[in-house]
Amino acid sequence: MYNLLRKNIERKIPLTDEEWDIIVSKAEIIKLKKNQFLQIQNSNSSYEGFILKGSFKTYIVNENGTETVIFFSFENEWICDLESFYHQKPTTYNIKAIEDSEVVVINKMQKAYLFAVIPKLIKFHVLMIERANVAIQQRLLDVLHKTSKQRYLDFKERYPQKVTSINNKNLSSYLGVSHEFLSKIKRRC
Repeated sequence: MYNLLRKNIERKIPLTDEEWDIIVSKAEIIKLKKNQFLQIQNSNSSYEGFILKGSFKTYIVNENGTETVIFFSFENEWICDLESFYHQKPTTYNIKAIEDSEVVVINKMQKAYLFAVIPKLIKFHVLMIERANVAIQQRLLDVLHKTSKQRYLDFKERYPQKVTSINNKNLSSYLGVSHEFLSKIKRRC
């Protein structure tokens, strides 16, 4: 079950079986049904996770009660509220399963232990943080410079197997458009 995680890590750094056993001993698998939360906004619970199966949306609830989807995360991707995890602040985002999902999680204390025992994981960590920063910057640039239609087409191209499983409410929130406008975009594409 952890094989997907091991392959993900070993694309960047090699691991011995002994190191892998230590990692597994500090990690935990959480199974979530559709609409269950991995993390709730403004809570004191934060994990770094690797998605083995399923899909998640990372979003905020605005003061007026509306949701704004910031990211979707899918199988073989990492998921984390970075500020909360690394600075032990209340969580900024809700992270919710949008289909039945399984995620390997680790807390900050366990991760610090792994860094001490397996120092080469720090290199992997740096590569993960670099990738997360690039994704955040790309998301910002997309919102600022691309049309809604182009963002939809980019999403559809990147996640062709997932675009049909995400409901219009979530997808329109992610794209920053109304449900009606998303329907028009879909009809034209």
